[in-house]
Amino acid sequence: MPRQLRQLSKLSGYSLHAHDGEIGRLKEVFFDDRSWTVRYFVVQTGTWLGKEVLVPPSMVLAMDDEDPGLQVDLTREQIRNCPEVKTSLPISRHSESDFFGYYGINPYWVDDMLAGDPADIRPAPPEAQPREPDQPNLRSSRAVTGYQIHAEDGEIGHVEDFILDDQDWVIRYLEINTRNWLPGRRVLVAPVWTGSIDWHEKEVVVNLDRAAIESAPEYDPSKPISNDDEVALVKHYGMTLKNE
Repeated sequence: MPRQLRQLSKLSGYSLHAHDGEIGRLKEVFFDDRSWTVRYFVVQTGTWLGKEVLVPPSMVLAMDDEDPGLQVDLTREQIRNCPEVKTSLPISRHSESDFFGYYGINPYWVDDMLAGDPADIRPAPPEAQPREPDQPNLRSSRAVTGYQIHAEDGEIGHVEDFILDDQDWVIRYLEINTRNWLPGRRVLVAPVWTGSIDWHEKEVVVNLDRAAIESAPEYDPSKPISNDDEVALVKHYGMTLKNE
């Protein structure tokens, strides 16, 4: 399938299908706030298993929009026996190592280092790995939804949704609702134009001023984002969509 930009809110609720049957429905994602890459789908397994499980996006084989669902390269038995991870808590690197070891695939931080991404840190030896959560850069999409957007000169709205690239599973845009300043108006801001996410203040700091966001092309969630839309967005902000 050709690349599409998708609203996370519309993907939430999609069924996930293993080789031998349905395993649950997509609830949210965990993403890395440095690269804005989706690291895990959080799947609610329902009554057959009764817990939430993590599925790496690399396991996705295909997507069906007519009967909304994702086909994943797993079996129900693998899901049943996978290491339990408390998705209500920060996820530790130790838990992640157990998780990837169980599936026999490279952890994303190894793949990132092979790709030359210096942001990820090589995990400590097993005997030195902490048992407490130590991954402050893994963010829950549900938690960040509603965070205030803090421009260079003040607040200008809140995070309404996330726009995902369904080929490499990177968050391409934040959907910003500016209703407190511009009633009913929504705009897009690329994560590469943000500075940081503040857990304590529950805000996303962006490297733009309020006037630029206020005058940005209006985003209509009912319509797909075209290449022309992206070109217009970049032209308006005078920014690039790539990390410098």
